[in-house]
Amino acid sequence: MKQSSVASKLITPLSPQRTFFDRGMTVFAFGLTLVGILPLISVLWNILVKGFPGLTVAMFTKEIIDDGFANAIVGTLTMVAIASLLSIPLGIATGIYLAEYEPNSKINRNIRFLVTILTGVPSIVVGIFTYDVIVLTTKELDSPFFFGNKLFDFNFSYSALAGGMSLAIIMLPIIALTTEEVLKLVPNTYRFASSGLGGSRFQTITRIILPTALPAISTGVLLAIARASGETAPLLFTALNAQYWAENLLSPTASLPVLIFNLYNDPDPVKNQLVWTASLFLLGIVLAINLPTRLLSNRGR
Repeated sequence: MKQSSVASKLITPLSPQRTFFDRGMTVFAFGLTLVGILPLISVLWNILVKGFPGLTVAMFTKEIIDDGFANAIVGTLTMVAIASLLSIPLGIATGIYLAEYEPNSKINRNIRFLVTILTGVPSIVVGIFTYDVIVLTTKELDSPFFFGNKLFDFNFSYSALAGGMSLAIIMLPIIALTTEEVLKLVPNTYRFASSGLGGSRFQTITRIILPTALPAISTGVLLAIARASGETAPLLFTALNAQYWAENLLSPTASLPVLIFNLYNDPDPVKNQLVWTASLFLLGIVLAINLPTRLLSNRGR
């Protein structure tokens, strides 16, 4: 008798008041969602409308001085590549240490606290720090020396290398914290099974834990790369800018964010159009990075 009464309540339609409240809250939530994505749609639409008409093949082969941005594309990719080479191994190693080696110890808590603080440091502060530590320091120590028959000069001032180092500082905490959180999600039964079969901690991490968490770690790495690709402030202090092709990694280097920053208020309509087209291309780069991120996230789940 009790079961039948419960079943009858389950199939009883909701009262008009509750139905009205449910539908009203659904409409309200949908409206707030539209308000939330409206700025994003506006930005995308504005960039597409203003940037696409000026898109030409010649822009991808000419320098900034010739109303193109080929050198800015190469400069951006170069500095992001340098930052990735520096931050990805160190960030993943830091995340492994925080998650797998005495995660509750005092030193781990302090390291985690510092890395978390680093994620909130404004990018312009990172640029000033890199400028003071690398650019100014290497200017003061600019003294080429011979080693054997080769001349070495470690002057990093205003260069792609200095810019890559500043971007690496921004990417590092993102990768480290993502790796730590992902490794914590790997079930402990995997670790116990590996230990039961005689595997050392290093073997368990490299052969069991990391392969299991690799898709999610790759997601964090790609998000860090997307963040670094759009940074402007650190590059203003470190890579500066160049109208022409950079001579090498130790010379001032152009980048898409700095190009947009420098030429936005240029009265020349050609340069102004170049800004919007460069913005469109930069948006395409970020989108191209985020699409694999979505695929890797789905694979990880």
